[in-house]
Amino acid sequence: MSNKIDVRHADDRFHTHTPWLESYHSFSFANHYNRANTHHGLLLVSNDDIIEPGTGFSTHPHQDMEIVTWVLSGELEHKDSTGNHDVIYPGLAQRMSAGTGIWHSEMNPRGDRPVHLVQMWVLPDTARIKPGYEQLDVNSQLAGGGLVPVASGRPEHAAISIRQKDATLWAGQLKPGELAIVPEARYAHLFVATGSVELDGAGALRAGDAVRLTAAGAPRLTAGPEGAEVLIWEMGQ
Repeated sequence: MSNKIDVRHADDRFHTHTPWLESYHSFSFANHYNRANTHHGLLLVSNDDIIEPGTGFSTHPHQDMEIVTWVLSGELEHKDSTGNHDVIYPGLAQRMSAGTGIWHSEMNPRGDRPVHLVQMWVLPDTARIKPGYEQLDVNSQLAGGGLVPVASGRPEHAAISIRQKDATLWAGQLKPGELAIVPEARYAHLFVATGSVELDGAGALRAGDAVRLTAAGAPRLTAGPEGAEVLIWEMGQ
């Protein structure tokens, strides 16, 4: 496997625009398809969504997928066929294991502001499991700086659990000039959710930019003058 740092800028993403949804897709999704852009490592979906007030995704099904939702601003109401009903807010990590099949809806319950979120899907390491749901508030950990594990299949990471032992999602709300290290992994995926950063080997990145790293070591990440919120998938030992 050759070392590789592949930068994908915000403006190059697939784009879905409807009266209630503005969505940017890092990989092939729905009607957008490119056979050369279907995944990176175990990560199949990374959607950057803005949902207008009082609207959202009505009830729909999933199966055999680990789905992690991370809200950047606003609120997202989740309901599913196993009886879960919660409102997700910034700093609350949420995971839904679709397993043998689950139906759910994701709506913006607010009438006065949009909700901005990133939803990510990774393949499970075990198919046909019982559907499940978990959430955890990690705001206190994020306030301490650096990268925080928020979803992981590895028991050594204090995070919500996913059924994929080779994947961990890290989140960071970095202050201006703060330095972090991208975890070394066979595959890693960095998404700049807000603000800007400088990544060794990639240069300056702004909100919406992503970097696909393949056996690229552990490059340094430095937040820009306004700080940054970043999401990093570490995949493979």
